[in-house]
Amino acid sequence: MTQTLPLQKRFTFDEFIEWYPDNSPLRYELHNGVIIEMPPPTGDHEDVVGFLTEQIVTEFKQCKLPYAIPKSALVKTPNGESAYIPDVLVLNRDNLKNEPLWKKESTVIYPESVPLIVEVVSTNWRDDYHNKFSNYEEMGIPEYWIVDYAALGGRKFIGNPKQPTIVVCELIDGEYQMTPFRGDDLIASPTFGQLNLTAQQVFGSVI
Repeated sequence: MTQTLPLQKRFTFDEFIEWYPDNSPLRYELHNGVIIEMPPPTGDHEDVVGFLTEQIVTEFKQCKLPYAIPKSALVKTPNGESAYIPDVLVLNRDNLKNEPLWKKESTVIYPESVPLIVEVVSTNWRDDYHNKFSNYEEMGIPEYWIVDYAALGGRKFIGNPKQPTIVVCELIDGEYQMTPFRGDDLIASPTFGQLNLTAQQVFGSVI
């Protein structure tokens, strides 16, 4: 589970960046002004992240798109009270020249820089289904995947009984439209229309 650090004050984004320890093996996010220590991921989580990264990179290279996936860049929300390190962050390199925080803080703030974000669900599933969902929607991120390979989320999202589900959220008229994919469903990605990938292939990446 995520751990809230024992710090008494709420932090602005600038204060968070100034506080962030150099060369730390730990990762931190800012959640509504509170610094959160992110726990080391499980092997299963990393299997899914690695598999999806490979699939997405292959796709945008074949399509000759100017995209990249950084290791640990931050996505800052419009109000500046939250900053996240997505599990998979697809960046449009052509727009990074417009990002005022990119060079010094590896942080993006504009939706034009982010074609797709993928979050792989952990025990803190409410962050992905609620907080990050609403923040990415408000930012205008055009596509957001919630990959719930272990069926941890609420039943209203992944069915009853619970089952592994990938929810693709597409921004339409300023709101996310959510489409679930399970089993042999072919994932429909607005960003990568030629992606030939089923939900079960993603879930099957766990060793």
